[in-house]
Amino acid sequence: MTMMIRPGRPRSADLIVLGAEVALLAVAVAVGALLNQQGVRLHADAAPLYAAWQPHLGPGTPAALLVAALFVWRGTRWGTDMPWRRLLLVGYLASVLWTLSLALVDGWSAGLTDRLTVQAEYLHEVPRVTDVSLLLSGFADRILDFQPDSWSTHTAGHPPGALLLFVWLERIGLGGGSAAGLACVVLGATVAVSVPVTLRALGAEDAARAVWPFLVLFPGAVWVGASADGIFAAVVAAGLALLAVGGRPGAALGGLLLGFALYLSYGFVLVGVLALTVALLRARDRLGVLLVAATAVGAVVAVFTLAGFWWLDGYHLVARRYYQGWAAERPYGYWFWANLAALLLSAGPVVGPALRRTVTAVSTRAPYPPIATALRQRIASAGPTVWLPIAAAVAVLAADLSGLSKAEVERIWLPFAVWLLVATAHLPHGHRRWWLAAQAATALAVNHLLWTVS
Repeated sequence: MTMMIRPGRPRSADLIVLGAEVALLAVAVAVGALLNQQGVRLHADAAPLYAAWQPHLGPGTPAALLVAALFVWRGTRWGTDMPWRRLLLVGYLASVLWTLSLALVDGWSAGLTDRLTVQAEYLHEVPRVTDVSLLLSGFADRILDFQPDSWSTHTAGHPPGALLLFVWLERIGLGGGSAAGLACVVLGATVAVSVPVTLRALGAEDAARAVWPFLVLFPGAVWVGASADGIFAAVVAAGLALLAVGGRPGAALGGLLLGFALYLSYGFVLVGVLALTVALLRARDRLGVLLVAATAVGAVVAVFTLAGFWWLDGYHLVARRYYQGWAAERPYGYWFWANLAALLLSAGPVVGPALRRTVTAVSTRAPYPPIATALRQRIASAGPTVWLPIAAAVAVLAADLSGLSKAEVERIWLPFAVWLLVATAHLPHGHRRWWLAAQAATALAVNHLLWTVS
């Protein structure tokens, strides 16, 4: 069933939510600055973002402004009128250009090449990997810090699949910082294809078209180019799209990708909430798709386990490694709410008003108790534009409360942030241009006022 987009409540309610977002961000910035001034170890000079204040322009500035202007001006119309295949192609190419131009605001070296070559990153470890089988069997032994052969920060903080990605890139001749950075951009931009494909496969093509320009002007593109989390977001989104679109064969391929995602980040166990939601939203063969996908995930887990890496061992060791570093000093009392301010800058200011409309899409004035039949029917028919962003919000809140996401969530939560944007399907048609402008302005302001760090 194709979703019909309704105007919803008056704009004033959206502006109240926007005001609350601005207040949250202002308080997070002010408190972060005060704590930094007092010597509290936030390890984030521009808290709540992991960045430093450094206003600047760069070679990517004109292109970023051009893409923003074009999609604010015509994005909504293109989303409505363009043939489907052309829409996906244009969306992908525009997303690549948007992400690349934002990266190049910092210049080619600083914006792309050097991002993944510093000591904390994966490329630092690639030359040390000579045998993949030995990598997996001995990976867990090198997670804890303060030993001669400890993995660097990002490698130690993730399962071995993350390092394997860059090892494989190097093996096919795409080694080095420039190639790795471009891979993050080129692969990360596929989210602008995977999310609309998922929505269309679940019977919501009108919603897919409405969401499309928001995926192109995704503020989180600031961190997609270039960080490995951009690739992670692409893997998760492609896995969910295959789960939605391909029947049992697609479920098998999607399950393999989602199984591999478990070995990209320990936090991706929360992707299970999104995967279950996609499977249950399918019109047919829900149980069969779930079983096939679960079997494929199990196969990936079996391969890694037989090769010598047990996921739970890695998780427990990472929890210990996490508190051997900055996490032991970063105060949970600040970050558990300031993380949400960082997410606002990554997902964009539209996320609050859009989620408000998502919640009101299933609300009712029916008396409680008992639950009215009308409410049950409305929930059952709400569709993917309600349940996918709600599932993403649940995953984010779980990650936030875990205490294992203190700071840097503007990139860590990219795989969930793109699904929060599905809620933009509920925005009135006449309001979307203004929200697109707000999204673009957020990305441009962050990238030009701050020196972001992957």
